[in-house]
Amino acid sequence: MTFAFEDEPITAGVRCNCSLCQRRGTVMSDRYYPRGAITISGLEACTVYIWGDRMMNHYFCRSCGVFPFAGVIEDGRVRVNLGCVDGVDPAALAIRTIDGRSF
Repeated sequence: MTFAFEDEPITAGVRCNCSLCQRRGTVMSDRYYPRGAITISGLEACTVYIWGDRMMNHYFCRSCGVFPFAGVIEDGRVRVNLGCVDGVDPAALAIRTIDGRSF
């Protein structure tokens, strides 16, 4: 599975503090990319976990278990796992926390 998108240089990321994201520790894009702004090939290689509130689709590679992105079911927007983006060091970014526990 691959995905591609165009953006300004990535200088920030987000972490969510919900129980799933906290355990995963992923740094996600600080913005959602709208449908059409991201191209995904091989989505059939992923499996989907729909979180308890049914707001988000969490995609995982069936072969390696990597979590490449999460999407909002209602409108098709996605945040990407910045660890999957070539040339981006998530540890070097300014990171803010999203209060997912409150959703």
